[in-house]
Amino acid sequence: MKYIVCTWLFLAVQFAVNAQLLTVKDNAGNPVELATVASKSPNEFITTDENGQADISQLKGSKKIEIRYIGFKTVYTNYEELALMGFDVTMKPSTLSMDEIVISATKWELSSSETPTKIVSIPTEEIALQNPQTAADLLNVSGKVFIQKSQQGGGSPMIRGFATNRLLYTLDGVRMNTAIFRGGNIQNVINLDPFALESTEVFFGPGSVIYGSDAIGGVMSFQTLTPQLSESDEVEVTGNAVVRTSSANNERTGHLDVNVGWNKWAFVSSFSSWDYDHLKQGSDGPDDYLKPYYVQRQDSTDVIITQDDPLLQIPTAYSQINLMQKVRFKPNAQWDILYGFHLSETSSYGRYDRHNRVRNGTARYAEWDYGPQKWMMNNLVVTHQGLTTMYDKVNIRVAYQKLEESRIDRSLNSTTRTTQVEMVDAYSVNIDLLKSLGEQHTINYGIEYVSNDVESTGLETDIRSDANSASSSRYPLATWQSIGVYVNEQFRVFDELSLQAGLRYNQFIIDASFDQRFFNFPFNNAKLEEGSLTGSLGAVYRPNDNWVISSNFGTAFRAPNVDDIGKIFDSEPGAITVPNPDLTAEYAYNFDVGVAAKIGEVAKIDLTAYYTLLDNALVRRNFTLNGNDSIIYQGELSQVQAIQNAAQARVYGIQAGVELSLSDHFQFITDLNYQQGEEELDDGSTSSSRHAAPLFGTSRLKFNHDKLKLEFYASYQGEISHNDLAVEERAKDEIYAKDSEGNTNAPSWYTLNLKAMFPVSDKLTVTAGLENITDQRYRPYSSGVSAPGRNFILALRARLN
Repeated sequence: MKYIVCTWLFLAVQFAVNAQLLTVKDNAGNPVELATVASKSPNEFITTDENGQADISQLKGSKKIEIRYIGFKTVYTNYEELALMGFDVTMKPSTLSMDEIVISATKWELSSSETPTKIVSIPTEEIALQNPQTAADLLNVSGKVFIQKSQQGGGSPMIRGFATNRLLYTLDGVRMNTAIFRGGNIQNVINLDPFALESTEVFFGPGSVIYGSDAIGGVMSFQTLTPQLSESDEVEVTGNAVVRTSSANNERTGHLDVNVGWNKWAFVSSFSSWDYDHLKQGSDGPDDYLKPYYVQRQDSTDVIITQDDPLLQIPTAYSQINLMQKVRFKPNAQWDILYGFHLSETSSYGRYDRHNRVRNGTARYAEWDYGPQKWMMNNLVVTHQGLTTMYDKVNIRVAYQKLEESRIDRSLNSTTRTTQVEMVDAYSVNIDLLKSLGEQHTINYGIEYVSNDVESTGLETDIRSDANSASSSRYPLATWQSIGVYVNEQFRVFDELSLQAGLRYNQFIIDASFDQRFFNFPFNNAKLEEGSLTGSLGAVYRPNDNWVISSNFGTAFRAPNVDDIGKIFDSEPGAITVPNPDLTAEYAYNFDVGVAAKIGEVAKIDLTAYYTLLDNALVRRNFTLNGNDSIIYQGELSQVQAIQNAAQARVYGIQAGVELSLSDHFQFITDLNYQQGEEELDDGSTSSSRHAAPLFGTSRLKFNHDKLKLEFYASYQGEISHNDLAVEERAKDEIYAKDSEGNTNAPSWYTLNLKAMFPVSDKLTVTAGLENITDQRYRPYSSGVSAPGRNFILALRARLN
């Protein structure tokens, strides 16, 4: 026992001797938490804790150290200078920043000034002020991501004219896209907990070199809370508790996270619960968005109920819980082991756009719900750093995810309820390595293996007797696999010019077995094995501290997945999508150029133009099944369609941002996004692209004085006329308004909003907001549910330490 005690005392003394704590403060002497301390040689990246402190003993001898935090001027120094300053740094405020540390570009920490691709970080302070209800709403805070919703429990991002399975989601470096991510709107992003996120980045444009399939329009990278170790011999306990309510949907939300840290071990636990009532839309807007009734089952009969409040959107209510547990063990400076467990589950919730459909002058459906959406992930990450021949740092990441989703529908007055359940087991292994070859060259490379097992079942229930019988499933029994290797190099030609080039080869394999009991398919199995080669080349030129000019050419691919080759579903009234095993990958070719300029400490202008060509595009087109172009599906004669490599698509646009520092306390920020997309049709003509959003943006006036933060902002969207809608969208009466000629269109809209945050004490912060002040009734483009009307938000956040 005495030997063990002496050993631990010796190790503690050694830690105290070797550790060198850096303290980072602002002008008022307050600690700056999550400031980044970065060095190229040695290649290190460290963040400060809640006390503004970080152990920088590993940076000893570094000739160039950069300390960054959003809202402050970057500090350029070296280890020797820090020692002369007593390892105490004061950062000066600056609302205009030209660069920040990002991860999504290479999977490693990198200054945004060194990457030619556009990447946007969403600050945690802005998230706390805005109080987004879901992770989809969180992405909307950026002002650069357009969000579509078909129901309140959802949110499908659109980025640069692409959406759904042409965008990639990652959480803690793990690919979330599965083999059943579809081309139609998806709501998987709501699995994530905004309260448990440490950072959020949006990578614009092709990201297939680093991330593989699906990263065509962009990558959304989410990092959850990292367990924080104690910098002293004392155990450190910190945390946050939040309660929140909103008037537009009677929100009842609660959150708690707790971090317990020792020198080598740390744990962080997080729990969140949301409960939303039916969403109320605004009073001023198109009457086409009103559905003042809902269907209720009474005495074995479906009854149409007239609502007391026609602004309520019934059914849109839903609830959700999220759990997260992470454990970290860092035995020494070289090894860091992190395990994370994530769990998310929603209630069942109505798909509101389907409830808006009518047939024979009355409601088309009595039921159309998504069943509980369940997602679970186990993630183990082992990080080692040390100067070896192969790497300076290596991350080995092993993850397992399980996803369950279901669809439940019943036509009005039908006694048959149809249920389809999909389950996916997703396994992944990533090995990512980083190697510095002197001051100018840095190479990151790696290998990835992904495997998805898909199981799908169908069930018909007689609601009178509860008798069940098998029915057609949505997907075949299938396995989807991907194996990829990549290499990416950053080369600093000289201080003003950096180049980046990358290459990836990917092999994907699909093996599917089809159930012949309900459809007579001309095939029993589908096997597909192909390879894809993608690359990128870009440059960043910084003639001085006030200018950044970047350009990038990149290719990307999307491999066919199980949803593409094997899906059976009713895509729209009178149409049925059937399997097609004869598919190949689609490819995107993208070029963009960006310019950012800072005019003193007064203004910053950021402009990016891009053009993307999607070739061999996987699109839904008319098809035949056993020589028939129409079949009976769920009692209705339906046009047969299938996903096919049948088109080219083009998207081009501009992303623009302006920041003005009006005074020490006032700041004005505007983000504008303009894009145009077109896709080739069967007859050779072209149609507007469904996922190219109209002009949209956000303009914000910020006030920050002492402890008070205020933000008055306007969000807005331009109009898409009937003729400019995608051809496949024009007939969707249930989601669009009508113009003066009775044709569908997506009207323009705007909202005025006010948010405030004030710390009552060191432990308690109050956040309040009034959204959609003028009570506009509007729907973001392509959405099947209206956005909230006038909405009052109140949140209390308590800091535990």
